[in-house]
Amino acid sequence: MADGTPVSEAFNAPVGSTAVVTGAAGGIGRALAARLVAGGLRVVVSDRDEAATERVAAEVGAAGAVAGDLATAAGVEAVVAGAQAVLGPIDVWCGNAGVEAGHGLDADDAAWTLAQDVNVLAHVRAARLLVPGWVERGRGRFVVTASAAGLLTMLGSPSYSVTKHGAVAFAEWLSATYRHRGVVVQAICPQGVRTRMLEESGPLKELLTRDEALAPEDVAEALWASFADDRFLVLPHPQVADYYVGRARDTDRWLGQMNRLQQALEAGGHRA
Repeated sequence: MADGTPVSEAFNAPVGSTAVVTGAAGGIGRALAARLVAGGLRVVVSDRDEAATERVAAEVGAAGAVAGDLATAAGVEAVVAGAQAVLGPIDVWCGNAGVEAGHGLDADDAAWTLAQDVNVLAHVRAARLLVPGWVERGRGRFVVTASAAGLLTMLGSPSYSVTKHGAVAFAEWLSATYRHRGVVVQAICPQGVRTRMLEESGPLKELLTRDEALAPEDVAEALWASFADDRFLVLPHPQVADYYVGRARDTDRWLGQMNRLQQALEAGGHRA
């Protein structure tokens, strides 16, 4: 391995373990794939853009590339089957694909459906295909790239907030149900990360970067470090834990603070 740590010690799986990273054409997904490859795993990368997916696979030294649209059950099945054709059994699934669709109450049903399909149901559909085999073998790892929005909220984007909460909730259920049967489940919940989504966030960019905006590689390192103890919440921005606790301890106070941030956005000409 690149850092000298055997894969078997890193996350209780044998050397030569396999992984799939979705949403890997850039940003966090690309960084996750590169880190796993550097750590000694055989990795298949996946994204909707076939050319970009193949380019990333070549750049990071992945074992293969499988293009697919995770917004449909058939798309998830095709990615899983394509990855298995390259890797054999899949030991680690990094469900990183995600979308930010629609803004405020003007977001139409199509935007909500897309967000639900990609941000929640893609994880459910992948778990249906992978978890039974992991239970039979006694091991497997399911990683969900959620967001701090899944623990807190995202002003301006209800569909993103709701579906990222759903992604965390599904991951929690999966962990509570299967951890005693060898299935490790983790949820990555960063705040601002220097990706295209952040650059295109408009007036929200300032809010998302109040705490330092991290590089995608920082998120990947946080996940890699978490393999040592299998922690459920992977928080590249540690302060999110304090925000999460504060939200639970005094929800009305937290909502008041969030509303003041919303008022500041509106004063700057941005409304939900």
